[in-house]
Amino acid sequence: MAATFMSRISMFHAFILSALFFSDCGFLRGVASFGINYGQIGNNLPQPEKVLDLLSSLKITKTKIYDTNPQILTAFANSGIELIVTVENDKLSDLTDPQQALQWVSSRIKPYFPATKITGIAVGNEIFTGDDMTLMSYLVPAMISIHGALVQLGLESYIQVSTPNSLAVLAESYPPSAGSFQGELTGVMSQFLRFLSNTKSPFWINAYPYFAYKDSPTQISLDYVLFNPNSGMVDPYTKLHYDNMLYAQVDAVICAIARMGFEGLEVKVTETGWPSKGDVDEVGATVENAAIYNRNLLRRQLENEGTPLRPNMRLEVYLFALFNEDLKPGPTSERNYGLYQPDGTMAYNVGLSALSTTSSTATISLTSSATKAANKGYLYQSLVYWMFVYLLAFQVFMTTRPF
Repeated sequence: MAATFMSRISMFHAFILSALFFSDCGFLRGVASFGINYGQIGNNLPQPEKVLDLLSSLKITKTKIYDTNPQILTAFANSGIELIVTVENDKLSDLTDPQQALQWVSSRIKPYFPATKITGIAVGNEIFTGDDMTLMSYLVPAMISIHGALVQLGLESYIQVSTPNSLAVLAESYPPSAGSFQGELTGVMSQFLRFLSNTKSPFWINAYPYFAYKDSPTQISLDYVLFNPNSGMVDPYTKLHYDNMLYAQVDAVICAIARMGFEGLEVKVTETGWPSKGDVDEVGATVENAAIYNRNLLRRQLENEGTPLRPNMRLEVYLFALFNEDLKPGPTSERNYGLYQPDGTMAYNVGLSALSTTSSTATISLTSSATKAANKGYLYQSLVYWMFVYLLAFQVFMTTRPF
C-alpha cells in the first residue's frame, strides 16, 4: 500500500513538472501571423541552406519568394516553413492556357510538395497598378488556369492562388470607411474578387506607411506611421479609432472590397517595411525609423492583433525584407529594406533578444522585453496555482492513505 501511495505521489510530481514545462515552452513558439519576404536580387546573398538556418533561428514559420527557385524549394523541404512562391510577370501570358498552366504546376510545384510546405502561389506582382494593360488582361485568366491545374492534381485545398497588390489600387483610403478602388479597375477588379470569393483565397496587399510619410512629412505624424504612442484618428463614419496607419490602410482595402459586393474576403499584408537608408529626398529613411517601425510591428504581431474593423481576426503580415539586396534598381531605399546584411549580420537592431551571437548568424527570439515580463508574471502565477493543486492533492492523499 505504501508503495502504491508513493507511486501516486510520483505521478503528481511528474504532472506538476509537465504542466510547468509546457506552460513555459508555450512562450517559445513562433508568431503564427508573421512572415518575411526573401528577395534574391543580389550578388552576395547566402545559400538557401544558410537562409533556412537563419529563418529557423528567428522562429519564422512563413516566408515568400519572388519565383520558384528550385534550390530554395529543395532546401526548404521538411523545414515546416510555409512558403508562398511567385509566377513572374512575364510568364502570365503563357499561363492563361490551361495546358501550359498544368505543365507549370506539374514541374514547378508538384515535385516539391508536400515536403516543401507551399501554401500560396502569387500570380504576378502589383499588376493592377502597372502601365501594361495587356498584362493586366492576362492576370485573372492565368489565375483561373493555375487554380484549375491545382484542382486536377488534387492540390487546391492546400495551395491558395492570389496576387499581391500595391495600395495604389485604391482611389480613396482616408478615412478607412471611404476606401474604394480606382474607377478604371472596376471591371477587372470585379473578376478578380469573384475568383477570390469562389476559391476562398485572400486579397493580398503591399502596404507601406513609409511612402505616405515620405510624400507628406509635414502633414502626417511620424509616430502614427511608426506605431508609436499617439492620439491617432477616429473614422467619422464608423467611429473606430486608429493608432497607426497600417491598420487604417488595411481597413480601407476591406471597405473597398465590401463596396464591390464581396464583403468577408480576408485581407493579408504580403509586404510592409521601412528602409534604413535613402536618398536626400527620401524623408524618414533612417536606421532609427526602420528599427522602430519593425520593432513595433513585431510587438503587435506577438499579440495576434486584428484591425479595428476586424478586431477578432488576426492580421497576417509579411515583413519586407530579410536581406538588403544590392542589385535592386531604383532609389537607395530599394536596396535597404533588409533586417540583415547578406553576411548574416543585423542591418540594425530591432530590439529582439539575442540568444547567441557566437556564429555569423545571430540566433534571436521573437519575444519582446514587454512580452517576456508578462510571461514571467504568468509563469509565476502558474507556479503558485500548480503548487496549490499539488499541496491540496498531497493533503487528500495523506488523509485517506491506508496505513
